[in-house]
Amino acid sequence: MRFVIIGAGRVGLRTARVLREEGHEVTVIERDETKVRRARNQEFPAVEGDGSRETILEDAGVGDADAVGALTGDMNVNFTACMIAKHHGCRTVMRIDEAYREGIYRKYAEEVDEIIYPERLGAIGAKNALLGGTIRAIADIAPSLQIVELTFTEEAPINGYSISEFELPADATVVAFGKRDDPLGIPSEDESLETGDRIVVLADYEVLSEVRQLIVGESATRAAANAGTGGVN
Repeated sequence: MRFVIIGAGRVGLRTARVLREEGHEVTVIERDETKVRRARNQEFPAVEGDGSRETILEDAGVGDADAVGALTGDMNVNFTACMIAKHHGCRTVMRIDEAYREGIYRKYAEEVDEIIYPERLGAIGAKNALLGGTIRAIADIAPSLQIVELTFTEEAPINGYSISEFELPADATVVAFGKRDDPLGIPSEDESLETGDRIVVLADYEVLSEVRQLIVGESATRAAANAGTGGVN
């Protein structure tokens, strides 16, 4: 596949490297001369200029690209670039960094294919490392929704139940399940829930603490503290 990445900073260049390692063609757009040289030193085709200008995007081959990643630190540049790329039939991915209201998120989310938040993803990774083994946040998929992988402990109130026998809060649902050391898959209602088994749940931040209490067996106080109020607002 062919990709155009706008922004050769830390996020953009790392993304470009990962795509290239998987065999894809990547062209980078960057207006900072030093970053352009760095991209070229790493043997990326690089177009120097403003990625929110259609002529620059065309120079980078947007007309033949499968997707465009607008990954600069400037939200306006990213949004404009995505709108141009969409006109050319590309999948569009837009980076957002700063704090913003949910209404602004929804405005952008309706116009582009996907929004990413590098700082939030980095924070999730740090939180996973700090909390350790039984809880692993996977992704934020909306301002109030998170996908979390949890490992059943001996203290879990539903340890020994089957999938069909336990109920999650109304704003949570099971996405995948895996027995200890087995790959994750679509859960069967007859699967028993035992220590070491893993379950992936999509949940609203408001009910994450309840989910943690059921599956990991945390106290209400600790579960609430660990789940936090969440969101990207």
